[in-house]
Amino acid sequence: MSLTAIPVGFFAGLLGIGGGLITVPVLYYIFGNFGFDNSFIMHLAVGTSFSIIIPTSIASTLTHMKYRAVNLEIVKSYGIFVAFGVLIGTIFASSLKTAELILFFSIITLILSFNFLISKEKREPKPRKINLISKIILGSSAGFFSAPMGIGGGVMNTPILRIFGYPINVAIGTSAAIGFLIAVVGTVGFVISGKYLDIKAPFSLGFVYLPAFLIFVPITTFMAQVGAKVVHKVDKNLLGKFFGVFLLLISARLFFEYLSY
Repeated sequence: MSLTAIPVGFFAGLLGIGGGLITVPVLYYIFGNFGFDNSFIMHLAVGTSFSIIIPTSIASTLTHMKYRAVNLEIVKSYGIFVAFGVLIGTIFASSLKTAELILFFSIITLILSFNFLISKEKREPKPRKINLISKIILGSSAGFFSAPMGIGGGVMNTPILRIFGYPINVAIGTSAAIGFLIAVVGTVGFVISGKYLDIKAPFSLGFVYLPAFLIFVPITTFMAQVGAKVVHKVDKNLLGKFFGVFLLLISARLFFEYLSY
């Protein structure tokens, strides 16, 4: 489990993704081996992922801020709609069965993988103003789809900010900051829903498994800082392609898992 925290933290800082795309599948298989009830292990993985993203996104954001790569105006004016979407998405996710949640995760991950594989960084991006309607629609959608997946939203918010012309480093840094808002709302939502459903999982707070949180956080927060520094030194297009392939493999693996239910 601790070894998994290394790439989780690194990619959280590197791509502003929070790390949930790695954490959720790994925790899902770990919880399955622990013998937890199959009816809620995916929910437990998602809720725990959100809790891990909170300190991880803070570490990542603070590092990006040192490079002036966080647009706080976007975080405030766009992030509020993302947070609203997470709230609605959390309610939606808690009503899904594990098999449905796995399929949902697989489909969205597949779509996101193609985004990373085909997108390219513009040489001289010129940021355009994001109007209120776009913020409401795109922000709420990003938050809604982040909730059932236990992710910080960077895989959606980073491409959105790039479409509006923001440099990749600013898009990543700003997405990391927005990821904090997503994680806080998501964690609270999954704690409350887990308590309401009265799940029987030892050492858990609602749908948050505390031992996993304690193991992951010290490593992910450190590696997030490392990843955030690397952002400003490497070829982002190559990294995007690599991560796209990674997501494609995760999507395929989860889809086969869904077929086994």
